[in-house]
Amino acid sequence: MQKETNTLHSRDLYLNRLIAFQDTEPVKIITGIRRCGKSSLLKLMSRHLRQTGVTDEQIIEMNFESMDFRQLSAEELYRYVKERLPKGKRVYLFFDELQRIDHWQDAVNSFRVDFDCDIYVTGSNAYLLSSEYATYLAGRSVEIKMLPLSFHEFLDFHGYTVQERKSPVGGLRKKIIDADGESYEPQELLEAYLRFGGMPGIADVGLNTDKALTLLDGIYSTVVVRDILERNRRRGQRQITDPNLLRKIIMFLADNIGNSTSITSISNTLVNENLLEENRKGNPSVHTIQAYVGALLESYVFYEIKRFDIKGKEYLRTLGKYYIVDIGLRNYLLGFRDIDTGHAIENIVYFELLRRGYDVAIGKVGDKEIDFIATNAEVKKYIQVTESMNEPITRERELASLRMIRDNYEKVVIAGSCDNPITQDGIKIEKLTDFLLA
Repeated sequence: MQKETNTLHSRDLYLNRLIAFQDTEPVKIITGIRRCGKSSLLKLMSRHLRQTGVTDEQIIEMNFESMDFRQLSAEELYRYVKERLPKGKRVYLFFDELQRIDHWQDAVNSFRVDFDCDIYVTGSNAYLLSSEYATYLAGRSVEIKMLPLSFHEFLDFHGYTVQERKSPVGGLRKKIIDADGESYEPQELLEAYLRFGGMPGIADVGLNTDKALTLLDGIYSTVVVRDILERNRRRGQRQITDPNLLRKIIMFLADNIGNSTSITSISNTLVNENLLEENRKGNPSVHTIQAYVGALLESYVFYEIKRFDIKGKEYLRTLGKYYIVDIGLRNYLLGFRDIDTGHAIENIVYFELLRRGYDVAIGKVGDKEIDFIATNAEVKKYIQVTESMNEPITRERELASLRMIRDNYEKVVIAGSCDNPITQDGIKIEKLTDFLLA
C-alpha cells in the first residue's frame, strides 16, 4: 500500500540521539548514503525545536543541494548566517550536504567560536570526517550514523502496524495490520523488505517493482556520479575516473556480500572473468582497485567488517567481508533473483546490529567462523545467521561453532526460517522476524 507523499515520517532512533546532544557544544554531524533520510532528520529536529518553544527566527536552515546556496564560499556562508542572527538569543544552524562548500570547516569553526549557536550538519561522504576535518574540530563533534530503514521502520513508512496477541500454545504472536485492517504474517512483509529494501523513497512510490527500480537507479546514479566520479578534490588520494571499472567493482562486491574478500581477490576475479585484461599496459593495479573500493566505503555504499580471533583476542589482517548498505540496491544491481537468500539475511542482520549501536566483527574460533561478534559498552553477543534451522545437518553446523566458545557471553542463532525457536545448549535460536521486530 502507498502512503501520502512528502509525509515527514518519524525516525525516532536517530531523532532521540540528536535530542540527547541538543544545546551541547559538539557539532552534530549526520552521515550516511544519499537519500537515506538525513534531510528529513534535520526537518524532524527543526520541528522538535519549534514544538519546544524555539522561534522561527532562531532557526537557520540551508540545503547546499539548492542552487540558492551551491556557489557560496565559506566567507559568504559566514556573512549570510551573521546577517540573520537573532538578537540576544541562541541560534540553531542546520546545514544539509555541507561538504559541497569549499573550506566549510573554516565557517563552521567560526560559527562555533563567534556565535551562541547549536550546529547540525549532514554529509553523504566520509571524507567529511577526514583527518583534515578533525584538525579543525577535534573532540568538538559527534557523528550520528544514519542508515536506510530498519524492517520496523519499513512497516511504519508503508502504513503497517505491529500487534501482539497471546498464542493458544503460550507466548506472544506478532501480526502485522494495514490501514484497512487486513492482517499479515511477519514473514510476508519480510519478503517485501528483502525485495525492495529500506530506502525511504520507496514508501512514496509504493511496493511496485518498476517504480522501485526507477527510484533505486536514481539513487545509484547520484551516488556514483556525484559522490565518487565528480569528487575530484580527494587530496593526496588516487583519482576515481573510470566509470566502467567502478561499476565492475560495485557489481563484484554486490554479488559477494558476506564472502571473504581481499583487494587482490577482486582484481584476480575480474581478470579471470575477462572483465579486466591481465598484464596489459594500463591495466588497473591493486592500488587503483583499493582506491575505488575506498571511495565506495567513503560514500557509504558498502561497509567493511574485520575478522577477530576470539581466543587470541586480536583483529586479524586476513580476509574481511563487505556488506551493501541496502538490499534493494543490490537487487537493482543484480536483478530480483531468488538465490543467495542466506547472504541477504546476513546483510540485513549486520545493519540491524549497527542500528542498535553495536560494534560488529567477524569471529574466528579455531578453524570455524562466527558470523558476528556484536559488542557495546555493556553487552557482548556471538551471532550465527542462517537461512533455515529446520534441517538437522544445518542446525548442528550452526551450533557447532558457538559451542567452541568457552566464555559466558550470549550466543544466538538467527534463522530466516525456524519451526522450533528454542534455547539449546545455552544457545538461543531466534527467527529473523522476531529479531527484527524485537
